[in-house]
Amino acid sequence: MLLKLKRTPGIFLVGFMGSGKSTVGRSLAEELGWGFADLDEDIEKREGMSISQIFDTRGEAEFRRAETAALQERVRSIECGRPCVIALGGGAFLSDANFEIVSNNGVSVWLDCPFSTVERRLAGYAHRPLARDPEKLQELFALRRVHYERADYCITVDNDDASVTTAKILKLPLF
Repeated sequence: MLLKLKRTPGIFLVGFMGSGKSTVGRSLAEELGWGFADLDEDIEKREGMSISQIFDTRGEAEFRRAETAALQERVRSIECGRPCVIALGGGAFLSDANFEIVSNNGVSVWLDCPFSTVERRLAGYAHRPLARDPEKLQELFALRRVHYERADYCITVDNDDASVTTAKILKLPLF
């Protein structure tokens, strides 16, 4: 196992919304016998409202503040030796502060999913505030890729079977 993972056993899945971070994260955690956390679920629990409600009532800046706080809380648990696979929200890795937190406390894996797949997976999901406008969604997808490229590893997501993506991650030189 990488020394970095021995010291702070966290695997952070990054990528665009709909890339499969939560589904693959659960599968990976199960394979490893580690805990799993979905950062968006953590935020909803801490804030007592849905992501959409936070965006609509408090704005994106307040959501990003809550996102960083939730990430810091998860990292504290990892620092105590509780191994965890964490699915980050699609925008969490864009913040330099969050990038540093992730980089200093585990390994990041970018789930690189084609836009056509993302578009298909998100069709009809009104609860995703940044996916409501198809043109803006494609723009956002293109803009965020440069940030995701900063991840330690990149896994191409070329199908909908989470076990295939999980197997690709398990073949990385992490373990």
